[in-house]
Formats: sequence, C-alpha cells, structure tokens
Amino acid sequence: MTRARTTLVVATVLALLVGVAVYAAFATRDDSTGSFTTPKPLDETAPEGLDAFYGQKLSWSACDSARCAWVKVPVDYDEPDGETTRIRVKVHPGDDAKRSLFVNPGGPGGSAIDFADTMVDRFGSQVTQAYDVVGVDPRGVGESSPLTCLPAKQFDDFVATDPDPDDDAEVAALRKSSETMGQACLDNSGDLAAHVSTVEVARDMDVVRALLGRSKLDWFGASYGTQLGAVYAELFPDKVGRMVLDGAVDPTLDSVDASFAQTTGFQRALEAYAKDCVTSDDCPIGNDAEAGIAKIADLLKQLDQKPLELDGGRRLTEGNAFYGIAVTLYDQQTWTYLSQALRGAFDGDGTILMLLSDTYFDRQPDGSYGDNSGQVIYAVNCLDSGGAGLSVAQTRAELPRFMKASPVFGSALGWGALGCSDWPIKATNPLPDIDAQGAPPIVVVGTTRDPATPYESAEALASQLDSGVLLTREGDGHTAYVSGNQCIVDAVNTYLLDGTPPKDGTVCKES
Repeated sequence: MTRARTTLVVATVLALLVGVAVYAAFATRDDSTGSFTTPKPLDETAPEGLDAFYGQKLSWSACDSARCAWVKVPVDYDEPDGETTRIRVKVHPGDDAKRSLFVNPGGPGGSAIDFADTMVDRFGSQVTQAYDVVGVDPRGVGESSPLTCLPAKQFDDFVATDPDPDDDAEVAALRKSSETMGQACLDNSGDLAAHVSTVEVARDMDVVRALLGRSKLDWFGASYGTQLGAVYAELFPDKVGRMVLDGAVDPTLDSVDASFAQTTGFQRALEAYAKDCVTSDDCPIGNDAEAGIAKIADLLKQLDQKPLELDGGRRLTEGNAFYGIAVTLYDQQTWTYLSQALRGAFDGDGTILMLLSDTYFDRQPDGSYGDNSGQVIYAVNCLDSGGAGLSVAQTRAELPRFMKASPVFGSALGWGALGCSDWPIKATNPLPDIDAQGAPPIVVVGTTRDPATPYESAEALASQLDSGVLLTREGDGHTAYVSGNQCIVDAVNTYLLDGTPPKDGTVCKES
C-alpha cells in the first residue's frame, strides 16, 4: 500500500463499506449456543523466546453466535520479555471445520472481526462448513488494544487539511499535519506506536494460527489484507495453506510509484463513472464525459479557494470533497451517491459530499469517530516504508505527470509522494522483499478498473510470488470476490474447498 499521506483514501474504505504448545481445532457449534470444545495442546516448537506466547491458554467466551478470546503478544518481538499488548480474536465455528480461514479487510486499520462477521454470510455454506471463519483485529486496531493518536476535533482538522498546497505556508501545514499525527500516536500510545508494522502483525497471525491448533494458515485478504498475507507468506512459507489475495497491493512500489498507480486507478474509475452518468438525462456533470470530469476538477479548485459553509458551523473543504468523491468509486453501486453529492455541490450545497467524507472515516453525528482506522493507517504505512518519502522540491517536480494522469486526483496524490518523510517515529521492521519461496499456490485476484489497488498491482504481486496464480475480473470497483461475479466466486471457492487453484491467467468477464 502506498505510503502517501493522501492515499489514506485508498487504504481504509473496504473496512468502512463493505486484521511451545498449539491447540486442536474447534468442535462444531450448535445452532442455539455456538458451543465448541476447548482446544487441546499439540506439540509444535515455537520460535526462539516465544514459548509463553505460542503456549498460552486462552479463555473463550460467547460473542453473538461465535466465540471470542484475547491473545497476548509482545509489543516488540525483539524483546519478548518486555511490554505486551492484547489482540482480539473472533471465531465463527464451521459445522464440519477441519481448517480455519483467517480474513482481513485491509486498511491498514480495518477490523478483521467486523469483516469476519460479514464474510461468514458471503462465503456460502460449503466454505463455512469446511472452515472456521476467523477475524483477528490487528494490533492497535478495532477491538484489540487500540492505537490512540489525535482526539476527534484535531482529526477533523487533519482530514480537512489542503491536500494539494498552493504556497509554502500550505506546504508547511501539510507536512506539519503528518508530524503532529505521529507525535500524538507516540505521546498517547507509547511503544505500541513504533510496533504496528505489517511484519509484526504477520507474526501475531502466526501466534493465533498456532493457538487455534492449525498447522497451516488459510487466508482471505482484501486490499491491504493482500500485503499482510504476502508478508506472512514471506516470513512463514512453510505455514501457508490456501491463500487468496483479492484487490492486490504491490509492496515493491515506493511512495511516488504507489501514488501514481493510484492516481491512474482512480482516474479510470472516475472515467467509468462519467461515461455511465452521461447516458442519463439527469447526470449532474452534463452529457459529455470529458467535460464532466473537468467540471469536477473545477469544483475542487473552487473549494480550495472557498469552502462551502454547512449547517452546524462545519465547512466542506477541498480535502473533505476529495475523500467524499473517492469513496464512491470503490463500488459501482455507490455511483448514484456521487451523482447526488455532485448535484448538491454544484448548487452550493456540500452536505452530501461531507456526509460521504464522514462515512468514509466513520465519523459519527456527535463528532466522534467509530474507529481509529483513519489514523492507524499512517502509523502502519510509515513503519512499513521505513519513513521514505520525497523532498518538497522532488515532489513538485513530479506533479506535472500526476496532473496529466488525472486533473481531479493528480495534484493531491502527487503531493502524497512526500510520503512519511515527516513521520517522527523510527521504523524498525520495514517491509521485506517478498517472493514466498516454498509456499504452495497463492491466488492473486485483480479487477481491471479497481480504483484503489490498480490491476497492474495484482499482476506485479502475482509475478513476485514464487507460486503466484493470477485471477482477473474484468469490471469496476474495488476487489472481486464480493462484486457479484460468479466466475470469481466459483474459482475462489473451488480453491478453498479442494486446494485446486484456477489456471494462471484466468479471466472472468463482467456478469
């Protein structure tokens, strides 16, 4: 996932719309109580110094029709005798499960527990009979011990920050916003703020795998969840079971190339929206798609100069509108909301665009935030990247090609190439090179007009993985499995159920 400041848009939305003894498998839950037999220890050697974590005894309790437990992990795996943190695990037991399918929705910052609650109804009965569906909220996320950074009002200001500064003062404000966020994470969360990297989260997943009594980790990851899965496969290739990476991220891209890839991805999605919109009589951008996109770009420029005043004293800034537009491009079914929002904004009413921005970040009517995903993403991405980013001069030099690629998203995402150069927390576990040599077939799924994780990223990750198998969905929107494409569902389910991956290069047309 990109390390860019503004590509927060890309990373968290799936979570908003749509993370030496081991134990035996769960018994079947009954329909009324979801009861299961407490796991029994198996004999497996833990990594050096981690016996206490791999061998801990869990206390399970009912949570809805599932079972939940806390798992203790070291804050710093290099100091396993030091401070610990807790991660929350939720298991939906299968009727005849002999495997556990871990799921993660992306972000970083999306709740895997919430995703598991959703996916247990989306996989279909055959999969949920064969697998326990497991959600593990990553360290710092969701129900796990949280990473705490900015209070709500300050985060409001952060979201509203001008994403494409026009002068030195605005550049300084953009850079200061990143530094302020990082310092708040450090001040309010201590050492945890320096230890929420993808590598450390992947190591947590292996602890949970062991505690669930599974010799292999079966994985369904979406968006950033593909990066987490790929890192796990690199660290523990001999522990990989059946792994599906849907809406794949290319972990090799630096901040510039990642931002540019997403610029082209969002532009493709916006063009698809515009071409569809202009076929209707009431399209707010007119009857010419190219001119309509220019009209949207002009709206953002106007908001940069003069935000729209809203009821309650809030103002729709260019930053808010940027998020409000982008969030609707993840799913073709939400294009109608974009039309409504644009119609209002062109008439001077920014209410719906602000509502979309708020929904994106899970901002509540009382001004609080329902989760911390909008802040976790910075900590994770900046730790993963090692704090890499361009200088202001280098960023300005890159802007013309970004603007050529997208007059709507180019400038903001171009400034995102500043990356994490102002993040104040030192990274100790950056992303490793990934090929996962020795792992069994890993299915990488890409959608041709995915705005958030462009199709080229799926092609790249499939080629980087030694056992990567590329499965393509032709269509619009972010990720493929929940898009309604039966060809994708059949290919993925066949792989999950009997281990037979689709033929490399399989293409599923729009259904």
